[in-house]
Amino acid sequence: MRWDSELAGVKALVHLFVEPGRLEAVGEALSRFDEVTDVYEVTGEYDIVAIVNATDVTSFRRFISEKLLTIPGIRSAVSSIVLHVYKKGGKVTYE
Repeated sequence: MRWDSELAGVKALVHLFVEPGRLEAVGEALSRFDEVTDVYEVTGEYDIVAIVNATDVTSFRRFISEKLLTIPGIRSAVSSIVLHVYKKGGKVTYE
């Protein structure tokens, strides 16, 4: 299975720093966006990690500025765009 044939647009991991006491509200707000496929409350440096799908970089940028960063309680976000997938859903994706 090739990742290229599966990828429709841009997939990104968005790591969020959240204000104290706002974790649940931010997680629930993120969950309501169609672009967001997964939301995880995590340990470590960040508070929440979300998986976001967008049609292209421009729509991802618009999602960040017009939706994500308007959620009360988000202090900052760090995003990483997926360039290549080696394994997904427990299956190797490269040939």
